[in-house]
Amino acid sequence: MKIGILTHHTINNFGAFLQCWALQEKLIALFPDDEVRVIHYILPKQNIINIGGFFRFYPGTETPASWLQKITQPLLFRENQKQYLRLTRPVFNAEQINALGMDCIVIGSDEVWNYLDPKSFSLIKYSAGLTAANIVAYAPSTGKATGEDAPEDVRAALRGFTALSARDSGAKTLCENALGVTPVMVCDPTFLTQTPHVHTPKLETLTQKPYVLFYYCNGLPHDLKKAIVERAREEGYEVLGAGEYDRLYSRMAIRLSPFEWAELFRRAEYVFTGTFHGVVFSILNKKNFRVWASIDSRVKKIAVLLRQFGIANRDLTSDVRIRDDVKIDYDAVYRTVDRLRAESSDYLLRAVKGEKIKGADVYDTKQG
Repeated sequence: MKIGILTHHTINNFGAFLQCWALQEKLIALFPDDEVRVIHYILPKQNIINIGGFFRFYPGTETPASWLQKITQPLLFRENQKQYLRLTRPVFNAEQINALGMDCIVIGSDEVWNYLDPKSFSLIKYSAGLTAANIVAYAPSTGKATGEDAPEDVRAALRGFTALSARDSGAKTLCENALGVTPVMVCDPTFLTQTPHVHTPKLETLTQKPYVLFYYCNGLPHDLKKAIVERAREEGYEVLGAGEYDRLYSRMAIRLSPFEWAELFRRAEYVFTGTFHGVVFSILNKKNFRVWASIDSRVKKIAVLLRQFGIANRDLTSDVRIRDDVKIDYDAVYRTVDRLRAESSDYLLRAVKGEKIKGADVYDTKQG
C-alpha cells in the first residue's frame, strides 16, 4: 500500500516540520511493510509569503547579527525537509497528486482546514479532486476559522473523506456543520512520536547553564518581559529564545534545526510561550510553563489543548515566580495523554486500513 501525507510541510516553522515528521514516523511504525511518503505539494504563494517574513528586521529587539542568522533559517529548514522527510516529486495540483498512485492520503495536521487564510487555502486539502481509495483526516486545525461559516465548496469537498478526525474545536464544528457528524478527537502527531535526543556543539554551548526558554510570546509588553527576564536572572537562570532573539536574552539561540529546537525545550528549566506547539513541547517534556497568547487562532488552539489535558491557570502574569510557581500535576496530565495517544493511534491504524470512520451523528452526540 502507498500512503501519502498531505500537510504544510514546506512552511518554515518548527511545529509544522515536527508534526509532519512525527506523523510520517508513526505511519511507518504502524505500516512497516508499506510505502509512506510526504506528498510534496507546493503552493508558491504560501511559501513566498512565509519566507518573506524572515527578512523583517525588528530594531527594538533584534541586532544586525541576529537578523543575518535569522534570514538563513529557511535554508536550514529546507535541508532538514530533504534529509528527514520522505518527499515525493513536487506536485502542484490534484491531477499530479493522483498520478503518484497513492492508495491512502492522510490530510493533516496543522491549519490545513483554515479556509480564511488566502495564502494557504486549497480545496485539495478538503479532498477535492483526489481519487485515492481512502482519504483520512488526521488532526486538522481550522486556525482562526470557526467552522461555522465555511463556504459551500469547502463543505462539499469534505464529503470525500473516508475517515474524519479533528484536533481542535474549529475542525470539530466544521464537520458538525458541513456533514452533520462529530469527528473523532485525536492528539497532535507530535504526541505520537518522540523526537530524538540530539547533542550538537551549538546546543552544548547554549545549555551550559540552567535557563528559562521563551518561544514567541507575541504582544507581550516590553516592560513585563523585562521584569520576567530580570527576575529569572535574580533566581540564577540564563534566558534563551527558541529560534528567536531579543536583546534581553542571554545568548543567541537562532538558526536551529527542528530537532535542536525540540531539545531546547527538553533541557529548559521553565518555558514561556504563546504558541500551540510551544505548549505541546512543554507538556511533552513535563515542564512548568506560562502562556501569553495574543493571536486569536493561537488563543483558541491553546485553550482547547489545555482543557483537553486538564491544565488550568497557566496565563502569564507579572507575579510569576519561576522556582516557586505552582507545579503542573503531570501524573494526572499523562493519564489523559496516554489515553489519547492510544485512541489516536487506533484511529489512524483503522482509518488507513480503509475502515469508514465518519464520526457520530450530531443529533446522537447531543443526546449524550
